Amino acid sequence: MSAHHLRETLLFLALAGILVPVLQRLRINQVLGFLVAGVAFGPHGLGQWAGAAPWLAMATFQDVERIKSLAELGIVFLMFMIGLELSPSRLWSMRRDVFGTGAAQVLITACVIGLFAYLFGNAPPAAMAIGLTLAMSSTAVAIELMNKQNALKTAVGQKCFAILMLQDLAVVPVLILVEGLAGSGSEGMGWTLLVAVAKAAATIALLYVVGRRVAKPLFSSAAVQRQPDVFVALILLLTLGIATVTAASGLSLALGALLAGLLLADTEFQYEVEIIVEPFKGLLMGLFFLAVGMEVDLRLVAQYPLLLPASVLGLLAVKASVVALLLRRQGWAGALHGGLLLGQGGEFAFIILAYAVSTRLLTPEASQFLLLVVSMSMLLAPGAAAAGRALARRGKAGREAGVPPGGQARAGTRLHGHIIIGGFGRVGQLIADVLARQGIRYVAVERDRGLVDEARKQRQDDAVFSGDASLPELLRRLGIDDAACVVLTMDDPRAALHAVSALRRHYPGLCLLARARDEKHALALKRAGATEVVSEAVESGLQLACFALGAAGVPMAAAGFQVAQERAGLLARIGEAPVGP
Repeated sequence: MSAHHLRETLLFLALAGILVPVLQRLRINQVLGFLVAGVAFGPHGLGQWAGAAPWLAMATFQDVERIKSLAELGIVFLMFMIGLELSPSRLWSMRRDVFGTGAAQVLITACVIGLFAYLFGNAPPAAMAIGLTLAMSSTAVAIELMNKQNALKTAVGQKCFAILMLQDLAVVPVLILVEGLAGSGSEGMGWTLLVAVAKAAATIALLYVVGRRVAKPLFSSAAVQRQPDVFVALILLLTLGIATVTAASGLSLALGALLAGLLLADTEFQYEVEIIVEPFKGLLMGLFFLAVGMEVDLRLVAQYPLLLPASVLGLLAVKASVVALLLRRQGWAGALHGGLLLGQGGEFAFIILAYAVSTRLLTPEASQFLLLVVSMSMLLAPGAAAAGRALARRGKAGREAGVPPGGQARAGTRLHGHIIIGGFGRVGQLIADVLARQGIRYVAVERDRGLVDEARKQRQDDAVFSGDASLPELLRRLGIDDAACVVLTMDDPRAALHAVSALRRHYPGLCLLARARDEKHALALKRAGATEVVSEAVESGLQLACFALGAAGVPMAAAGFQVAQERAGLLARIGEAPVGP
C-alpha cells in the first residue's frame, strides 16, 4: 500500500472513530453525518483548495473513484446481512409484493418522471431513461434508515423491502432498455430482455441449489471447528464469491450477496455470522455514504439555485406519492412513511447514467445534473424518513405486524418468556428435554459446532445455534431482553465465569443460573454475579453420601435430613459470597 492510499485510509478511520461517537452524543443520524462529511472533505469541498494549502491535501479525499469501488463492498455486506434475516419460505411469501407492488412502483414512477423530463425538453428516449433511472431507490440508505427505526419488522417495512428487492432485480432489464432506447439493437430488444431474465433466473436457482449443498458442510467441517479464522475466511469467500458470480452473469453484486445470506439463513450459524460481519458492514457502509457525499459539487449547486432544489423535492414528492398510493391499505400515515423512506434516488443511478452517457443517450452535462439530484436526495433521506416516522406515529401506523403468512421470524423477535441455554452438552440437553416436556420454549447456543450439528441432525432441534454464550450481542439476537432467565451449563469453568461476568455487566437485572464444577468454582460464579449456582461435584457427592448412609443402616428419612442439612450449609456459604465483579 502506498503512502497516498494509507493517508486516505487513516483519514477515513479518523472520521469513523471521531465522527460516530460525536454523532451518537448529539443524536444525529449517522447516515446524514457521513454524507455531510463526504461533502466537506471530498474533492468538491475542502479538497478543491488542496493545491493552495498543502495541509488540506493531507486532510481531504482526492481519488473518489477508488473510494467508490471500495464503498460498493458496504452494499454487498448490507445485503448479505439482510439475507441472513430472511428465510426462503419467508421470501417466497413476499413474491406478490416483490413482483406486484415492486413492479408497479418502478413502472408508474418511471412513467411519471419520464413525462416530466419530456415536458422539460428531453427527447422521448432520454426522458424514459431518466424516468427509469430515478425510479430506483437506494437500498443502502433505505435499509439503514429502516434498521434505525426498527421499521423492517412492520408491515410497511416488509413492503418497502419487497419494492427494493424488485428494483435490484430490475437493474439488468433497465440497462437493456437503455441500450434499446439509444437505438442499438432495438429490433431484438424484446428477445434480448427475455433471454436476460431467463439467464438471471437460471443463475439464481443454480447458485442457491448448489450453494445450499456446499455451504453448510463447509461451515460444519472439522477444519473450521478447529480454526476460527477459517470460519471468517469462508464467510468472506461465500459472500464475495457469489456476488462476483452474479455480477459476471450481468446481475448486481448486491443481489449475489443477498443470495449468499439466504444460504445461511435458518441455519445454526446465522447469529454467529452476523456478529462477525457486523463491524465490516458498519465501516464499509460509512465509506459508501462518504463516497456519495463526495459526488456533490457545491459549485454546480450554485449554478442551479432553483432548478436543483425543485428537482430534488419533486423527485421525493413523486416517489413518495406513488409508493403511498401502492401502500394505501396500510393506512395513509403508514403509507406516507413508506413513501418517504423510498423517496431518494438510488446507487444504481451511477451505473445506469454512466451507461446512458456511453451510448450517447444522455449528455455528460445532463448525467452530472441527475447525479447531483440523486446525491442531494440521499442527503435529504434521513430528514424525510424522520418526518415519515412522525406521521406514522401520529396516525398510529407502523406497528409491528409480525411475519407474513408462511414466514418465520427470528428467535429474538418471536420468543417471549423463554429460557436461553448457554452450552448444549449433556447438562444443557437434559435441561432442554425437561423444558420441552413442560411446553416451555427455549433457545440454546453452543461453541462446539459438532455438538450443534449433532443436535440439529439427531435431535431435529432447530432452536440450537452456533456461538459464544458470553457475547451479549449474540444473546440480544436470541431475545435476552424478553427471556425468563439464562442458564449457563458449559463444561469449561473459565468460559462459564467469563460468561457470567459479561452478562451481568450488560444485564444487571437478568436472572442468571449457572452450573459449577465444585464449591470453589461456585463461589467464584456467585461473586461474578450469578443469581443461583448449582455445583456438580457438591450435588453428586451429597447424593452418594445419602446412599452410603442408607447402606450403613441409617434410615432413609434420617439420611435425607442429614444430606439436606449439609446442602443448606453449603448453599449458605455460597449465598454469602459478595455478588458482582
